[in-house]
This record gives sequence, C-alpha cells and structure tokens, in this order.
Amino acid sequence: MTSSLQLRRVSLAAALLAASIGAAHAQENAQLERIEITGSSIKRVANEGALPVQIITQEEIKSSGANNVADLIQRLPAMGGNLTVGDISIGSNSGGIATASIHGIGESYTLVLLNGRRIAPTGSGSRINLNSIPMSAIERIEVLTDGASALYGSDAIAGVVNFVLKKNVQGGNITANYSNPVGNGGTAYNVSATYGLGDLNRDGFNVVATYRRDDQQQLKSGDRNFAKSAYLPFTLNGKNYAYDRTSTSADPANAAVVFKRLAGETTTLGAYSFNPYRQANGVCAPNNVYSLANTIPANSAAKVGTAQCAFDFVSTIDVYPESTRDSLFVTGEAKINDRIKLFSDVAFTRLDLTARIAPNPVPIAIATTSPLFTKYVAPYLTPAQLAHVDTVTANYRATDFGTRDSQTITDAKHIVVGTDVAIGDWDLTGAVTWSQNSLDEKYVGGYFKAKEFGSILSSGALDPFVPSGNQSATTQQLITDSIYHGTIREASTTLKGADVRASGDLFNLPAGAVKLGVGADFRNYHYKQDPSADAVNGVIYNFAPNPRYDMERDNVGAFAEFVVPVLRNLEVTAALRYDSISKIKDGVNKRDFGKTETATTYKLSASYKPTSTVVLRGSYGTGFKAPDMLDIAQPLVTNGVTASSYDCPFPGDGSGAAPCKPGKSQYTQLSGGNENLKPEKSKQATVGIRFDPTRNFGASLDYWQIDLRDAVSAVSANQAFANPQQFQSLFTTYKLPAETNAYYAFMSMSTNIGKSNYSGMDWQLDGRLNIEGLGRLTTTVNGTYMIEAKYTRPGTSNDFTDSLGKYGVDAQVIFRNTAQAKFALETGKFTNSIAVKYRSGYKDIEQTVRDLQTGVNTRIQLMVPNYITFDYQGTFRYNKALELRLGIQNLTNETPPFTLRDSSGHQVGYDPRYASPLGRTVYLTGSYNF
Repeated sequence: MTSSLQLRRVSLAAALLAASIGAAHAQENAQLERIEITGSSIKRVANEGALPVQIITQEEIKSSGANNVADLIQRLPAMGGNLTVGDISIGSNSGGIATASIHGIGESYTLVLLNGRRIAPTGSGSRINLNSIPMSAIERIEVLTDGASALYGSDAIAGVVNFVLKKNVQGGNITANYSNPVGNGGTAYNVSATYGLGDLNRDGFNVVATYRRDDQQQLKSGDRNFAKSAYLPFTLNGKNYAYDRTSTSADPANAAVVFKRLAGETTTLGAYSFNPYRQANGVCAPNNVYSLANTIPANSAAKVGTAQCAFDFVSTIDVYPESTRDSLFVTGEAKINDRIKLFSDVAFTRLDLTARIAPNPVPIAIATTSPLFTKYVAPYLTPAQLAHVDTVTANYRATDFGTRDSQTITDAKHIVVGTDVAIGDWDLTGAVTWSQNSLDEKYVGGYFKAKEFGSILSSGALDPFVPSGNQSATTQQLITDSIYHGTIREASTTLKGADVRASGDLFNLPAGAVKLGVGADFRNYHYKQDPSADAVNGVIYNFAPNPRYDMERDNVGAFAEFVVPVLRNLEVTAALRYDSISKIKDGVNKRDFGKTETATTYKLSASYKPTSTVVLRGSYGTGFKAPDMLDIAQPLVTNGVTASSYDCPFPGDGSGAAPCKPGKSQYTQLSGGNENLKPEKSKQATVGIRFDPTRNFGASLDYWQIDLRDAVSAVSANQAFANPQQFQSLFTTYKLPAETNAYYAFMSMSTNIGKSNYSGMDWQLDGRLNIEGLGRLTTTVNGTYMIEAKYTRPGTSNDFTDSLGKYGVDAQVIFRNTAQAKFALETGKFTNSIAVKYRSGYKDIEQTVRDLQTGVNTRIQLMVPNYITFDYQGTFRYNKALELRLGIQNLTNETPPFTLRDSSGHQVGYDPRYASPLGRTVYLTGSYNF
C-alpha cells in the first residue's frame, strides 16, 4: 500500500471521528453510563475508580467478527506484541496455544482470570491458553492495564484480563457463523446453543448451560502468494536481492563427505558437500535451489566446501493450522435465603489441532562399500579424496513419506464451587477450585517407525539421491507401512485452590465510609509430563523422547485493601499482600529444587473528581512473578533445532569436520533450568484522566510505567552464534540417534538477566451523535502509544537494548503505535459499522541476503511498513428473537507486511504473530433467541 493511500484512509477515519465528537458537544446531557467492575476486592465504578479498566461488552464481542477468544483479545491495542498466536504451532510444537500480553511486556506477566478466579496454565508456569476460554459463555471482558500483584499475587505485573461469564440467563439462544476467506483455504464455521432455566430473584435459582462447536480448515502455504516459498526475491531501493531460508536437507539428497588423516599425515582434507543430482543434470531438482549459503560458486569446479542444493520446505507446509474446538460451560446459582447464595461453575474445552510441517529431514549414513556410494558419490571425488573418505552422509528430505503431521488434543477443565454470604453490612465469599489443562500430542503422518525405516535403509530399497515420486512401487508400499501413528507425550497442569474474601464498611468519615477488603488464598500447582512408551523405547526413528516431569509447588497468600474517602471528591485506596511460594517438589528425581520464596507487595491509588465531569486517577505499587517450575528444575533436554542456519561456531582447522556441520546449518538446541533463579520484581505507576463532559462524549488518557528487575530470560541462538567466544559456556556437543557424529549444540539456559523498563500511554475517545432522519452514530477510538521498551541483553546487567519499533534481540517487536477506531450507524433495525485497525511500522531484523546483480552476499535491514486493515459489519435485527450479521474482515485484502524475520514458526516472508494470512474474509452470523 502506498503512503498516500494510507494517508487518505486514515484521514477518512479521522473525519468521521471529528464529525461525531464535534456534534456531541452540542448534545449535553447526563454522564455516560457507568458499569460496575471488579477492579479490586471492593467493587468499583469504572470511570470513578483509580484503576484504568477497559471493558469489552457482549455487543462489542459480536461486532468484532472475531471467531475465537484469541482473535478478540490479541487485536486489542493494549496487546502490544510479545505474545503467542496459534499460527506458530506450525513448527513450534506449541499445540495452538494463544496468549495475552498487556502492553507487550510478556505473556507471563499478564494474569488471566475466569469469573475473577485463576485457571490452570499451560506448562509449568503462568501462561494461560486463551483457546481454553468458552467464547459463547462470555458476558463481558475486563482488561486492567495496571499491575495488580497487591491483590492477586504473582504474574499480574502488567495487568489482568478477567473473563466474566453469563449468569442468571432465562430462555435460549442458537447462534451459527460461517466465514470464508477470498481464495483457497481457511474456511471456518461455529455453532452454539445456550439455555438458562430459572430466575435467581424470582425462583431462587438459575442454571445456565452453553455449548459451542468450532471448525477451522487449514490454509496451505501455496494458497497465498506471499507465503508460498522460503526463497524470496525482492527489490529494495532499485536493487534486486534474494533471501534464502531453504534447507540443505534436500530432495534429492545432498552428500556430505568428511575426510580422515592417514598414517603420517599432518593435515586433513577439507570437507566437501555436493548434490549428486545437480552434478549429473547441471541444475538442482524441482522445488530446490542452489543454496545462497554455499561456499563454492555455482559455476566452479572446486571440491572443497559446499555446493549443495536446498529444499524449499515452505512450499509443503500449512501456514494456518486445522482445528476443531468443543466448549461447554454450565453455571448454577441457588439462594438458601436472603443472605446465603451457593454457586458453581463448570467449564470444559477441547481443542484438537493438527499442524503440518515439511517432510522429515533425515541424515542417512552411506557406506563406502554400498552401491549408493559407488553410483552417486565416488564419481565426483578426486583420487586423493577417495583415498581419505571417513564418513558420507546423505542429507535427505523424505518427501515421499509426506509432511510431518502432529495432532495435539488439549483439554481444559475448570470447576468452582462456592458461596456468597451477607453478614450484617459485610459481604463474604469463598470457593474451592479444581482446574486442569492437559494435552495429548500425537504423530499422525510423516514420522517413521525406527525398525521399519531401518529395514528400508539396510535393504537398499530407498534411493535418497533420486527426486521424490521416483521410488519403486514396492518401496512406496514399504514407505506407507513405515509411517508412525501414535502418542509421543502426555502432559498436564493441575491447579487446586481455595480462596476466601470479605469486604464491608469499617467506620464513617465526614466524606463517607471507610471500606475494607481482606482475603486469603491457597493454590497448589502440579505439572506432569510423560513420554509415551513408543517414544522411550525407540519405536520412532531419530526421535529424542520428551523428558518425564512430575513437579509441584504451593502458593499461600493474604491481602488487605482499604478505601478511604479523604474528601467527598478524593478517594485513596491502599492494598498490601504477602505471598509464600514453596520450593519445587520433583517426584521424578525425588528431591526438592530451589527454595521457599516470599514476597510482600503493595499498591497505593487515588481518584480525584475536581468537577462532576473530570476524574483524575493514579497509582503506585510493586509486583512480583515467581519463575516457572521448569525454569528452576528442568534438566538439560533436547528442544528441537535452531530456527535459523548458522556457520560452525568453532570451526577449528576449517576442514568442516564434526562437530561442525557443513556450511550454514541448523544445530540441535538444548534447554535447561537454573536452581538459583529468584522471583522477578517490579515497580509500576500510572497517572490518568477521564473526562465526560456530556452523555455523548468521553475521553481518557493514562500514562503508565513498569520497571522490572531480575527478569528471567535466556541468551538467544542469534546472540550466541553471533559471538560464540563470549557465550562459549552455552555450547556443547550432542548426537541425535540417527546422526553418525556428535555435533555442536546450543544450550538455552534460564537466568535472571537484570532489568527492563516499559512506559506508554493508553488513550480513548467516545462519541455519540443522533443524525436526524439517518440514525445514531457511535464512535470509539482507542490506542496505545509506547514511549519506552528497553531491557538488558541476556547475560548482562547493564547493557540495555530495546524492541521498540524494531525487531529486537529477543525476537519480539513492540509497536510504537497501535490503535483501532469503530464507527457504527444504527438506523432502525439496521446497524452498519466500520472498524479500522492500525499498527505502526518497525525496523526489521538485519539479515544476510544475496545481491543478485553482483552475486555477493550482503547485510540489509528492511523497514516493515505500517499495517492498516478495515472491517465492515452490517446487522439486521428482524425482531427481538432473530438477528443476522454480514461482515467482511480485511475489506481491502491487505497482505501481511514483508519481513525477513527468522523465528516463531516455519512461515517465511511475514510474521504470523502480527498479521493474519487469511486476507479478506466474508462471514455470516445468525442468532435466534427463544
């Protein structure tokens, strides 16, 4: 999109906003409606409270056009990046987890609640999978964009997202939705049914049940031009370049030859890697390119170095995963009498997601006595090389075996039973919680049985040096029979907890009652992971089984909160909390890890109303976050391979022999914990203003700042391979089961890196305008402006860098500006709305590319442009029972911005965390109440 076109579109949106706000001043009336929220242990009124709380109503959820909770939350301007999206399950083993990250500070620093209580996280820490929230059950969402550790304890450093679910519903509703992107792939539908029985006030009880089914079809890389290849030619400043993320595990295979010294020799011949198919045919096979990482020019006859073909793995993957989701929520309330009420919530969600990535890269040892060596390797070696051959490896891409397909079934179960009791002027509530997030990860295509695949290799039936599709019929049947189907691991995180809270008036001051809220809670977290018997017993070829974990720890906390009306227009709130987090009990190793940690946090906040239309508010407090259990107690285990390819970190004599890999290669990555980790701590402050001069216009502006110290992180692979001497302690050697040699491996180790500082401003404008003869125009514009987002580089305590407006060393982007505007015109039974979403541009990662004019590799850094999309929705309310919505997301079909990023999933050419590959999507929703 050109900058002038972007300017015209933004100008149009600004004009609509100005029109609705300007007219609103002429229609003065009562204050905007206020909604009670649970921003503290004592209920507050949204605009009058000291805390900045954003509320997403049920109507706003419907009008967003979002298909799931993750899409809805991650589009909010307050979510400034540094989060996980379901798309990156393509190549990351995430199972489709999607997270919230307020202000981009990190998903582990945003606390997610269900009806004000914690739910089980994914893994050993605090990350909550938004896909576990039952969307059809949501009444509203409250987003507190301020730290809240003094009330909730660990993890609430950046803020809180609270999903408030439906209660006391009478009657039923059936809703169905169908959405279809323009082009192939990505079609989705969902259907839900909700029914409520009884009226709590009239009948003394109410039960609400809701069920929803979602079905999402996959999007293949070839379905979108911008996502179809790992080899990306592009033009910058009039010059033509190519970015190459292809893989040297090729189809047909490359041959990597390592040589040995004979008796009496003092030097070693340099390693030689080449592609026999290219040697015989002059070009690489289809879907392969001559790797830009090669050290031997394409027209050279040299035989020392790399002359490999590279496979375009992206051409075979999905870029948006296939999934189904079933969610059920049942809630019940019953009045025992006027002062005692019992309640219960039961939620269940199952996400069944299949991620498809490129066919298996397989290292195959080639014996020097084999026909394969004689036919494909020996003819291209010199006599001296033939006399010194040590090992030969065919780096093969097993395309004939199909894509690697992993199916992850994630179950979220959540049960709460509690009571509300009124004792005099005090309200008491207490509940017990059992919550679990569990997963079953399966291989359902493209992975091999070790015995059967070994038989194929030993029999010589497989020829890795011919292009895919050319194996014999007999071999193809052997291939089919060798595919593994089964579970590789099961894991679960179980939360067992109990809480009690009370609030009421202590005494009266001239300005009003002093209120007190007190509470205590207990939580036990139990994380387990069990590799399957097949994984442990070597049934799966070249597979390092996931380790077995059995870890648990307890958290006990108590808090008190005072609300003091100093003046009739000045209110001060003070909160104090104490937490104790136990050491980690390791059931596998029969020992404890770490030590018991304690934390005391506080928060002071105030709201001042100099006039009836203005609220000034501010807060200052402290927070903390306990390290994940695996950050402390995880042994050193394999964690896949590096996302990018690197030169050998320690080339030695330059021969390319093991533990080096040929040329630029992906190296095994290991991860481990650190028993000496301590809790992360923070200080945060906010100051803001809310201005509501009329019922038709409102505005708010909040400045916030968070200073974090002792943050847990790890040195990235990019950092370590860029300076291997500095990070020498993070390298070791490791041999995968199918590898003939041990190669260098990178160890990602947790550490308390030092400090980070974040600050910014959240703003919002609301306008309403009645247009005679046309209807009511409602405008809402809100956004976040980031001022600072800096942190110390991993491994240092005072070397600051940042990710603000650029791709940082942490592989994240913090956007300078994010904003959205919505304009809705209600005319009788019809409502037409336009939503504009904006993310500012940023400086991309610096990458090595090939200058196609000179044939020389060079380093460049792109500027990723602003990203603006428009959504439309038309609503027709036939009567109180029937409602139809027709919408178009990404109306102008904007493609994701071009980027050379090399992390977070296997997609290449765009960043799936910040832009959807679906493109223009038309959807239809029908809803019927009965």
